[in-house]
Amino acid sequence: MLTLITGAVQDRSARGIAAAVSRLITAGRLPAGGRLPTVRSVASELGVSPTTVSEAWRSLIHAGAIQTRGRSGTFVAGPLPPRERLRYTQLSGMRVALPRDLSTGVPDPALLPDLSESLRRIGDGRWAGSYLDVPVLPDLEAVLRERWPYSPERLTVVDGAMDALDRIAGAGLRFGDHVLVENPAFAPLLDLLQVVGATVVGVPMDAGGLDPAALRQLLRDYRPVALFLQPRAHNPTGVSMSPQRAETLAEILLEAPNLLVVEDDHAGDIASAPPVSIGSHLPDRTVRVAGFSKSHGPDLRLAAVGGPAHVVDAVADRRLLGPGWSSRLLQGVLLDLLTDPGAIAQVAAARAAYAARRGALLAALHTRGVAATAADGINLWMTVPDQQHALVALAAHGVAAAPGAPFCVTPLPDDHLRITAGLVAGGYDELAGVLASAAFQNSRGSGRRGVGHPHGWR
Repeated sequence: MLTLITGAVQDRSARGIAAAVSRLITAGRLPAGGRLPTVRSVASELGVSPTTVSEAWRSLIHAGAIQTRGRSGTFVAGPLPPRERLRYTQLSGMRVALPRDLSTGVPDPALLPDLSESLRRIGDGRWAGSYLDVPVLPDLEAVLRERWPYSPERLTVVDGAMDALDRIAGAGLRFGDHVLVENPAFAPLLDLLQVVGATVVGVPMDAGGLDPAALRQLLRDYRPVALFLQPRAHNPTGVSMSPQRAETLAEILLEAPNLLVVEDDHAGDIASAPPVSIGSHLPDRTVRVAGFSKSHGPDLRLAAVGGPAHVVDAVADRRLLGPGWSSRLLQGVLLDLLTDPGAIAQVAAARAAYAARRGALLAALHTRGVAATAADGINLWMTVPDQQHALVALAAHGVAAAPGAPFCVTPLPDDHLRITAGLVAGGYDELAGVLASAAFQNSRGSGRRGVGHPHGWR
């Protein structure tokens, strides 16, 4: 194993050593459970200091690729971190079943469009086709291009927004790459970036999205290779980017000509804000993911990816070695839903209902002096003095919420909870009273606010 590792190292810096070992693990040449040689033996063989190898090992440990077992040594853990270390698993808050679960961040099933007529119309099997048919239905691609906020060079369809983000990260990121994300950000995205070994840098947000001055400084400090953001209905805060902010950010991003912008438009047609995109200004560097799970049905498992050819083609080519394409039957359902007047009206009604629910709950909270935001989407981001105390207080009333810490790249000045306001169809005053009781707990507890942030996160 020592010869294998040292033979794979071309760059003898800590980052280069970590990258070489990471590639060996990903390729399966260093199998899970295998015992790694000692730091001193690797350092001696490479002619570097033990400190350099130790730093490489620490990076791999924090990425979840290897793990230490005390005096027994260091072992290959495989590419995925343990489940309990994933932020996604922390979102259930108290991890107990409660009568009213507002921790999920999922759409209200009652507000999804009825699929019955669409399934009936496309159920004759004409979409089944063959292995050799094009991956995306031509009529669906035409509709998607009409809806796109800029003209993408390529467009494909994958199995949901997270599948899209996973494949884009796999195609464009390498171990140790600096990547900018919003702070707070979507917790599963942070898990994904941790798994690929990216060095994540959080960009502060304001009421208009990414803070322009902070973005400019971080571009200069870290020279990141990618920026991941949610242009509207940001999860968890509900913030949407204005056309003016998109133009400002695009001007700043001209300072980093090799940076790729990845936009996750997860809320889609239930978002109240228009589809604003940095791609309107930087189309050759912007990949946009358009999700349809929250608006048309999670089980459709469909999202569109549009942007420069070198990124989208890499995603599509890699899929040919796996699933090949997303079900054309489901693409046919989505095409019908996007063009049928009845389905369009149902989605519009859902969008209005979500806006009304957010507004009613937010107004009731503000009346009670609770600091919260819910400008768009299905979530409400509420400030609390102590996350754990607030979760316990809500649980005492039978209400579950998601803790704020898993969404944070680095801790914010205040603790927060994410409330799925889209699932609240009434009883706003009563619920606001319960939430206010959690928001005005006087004492801060000693319990931890969340799992510590991996080394290298900023």
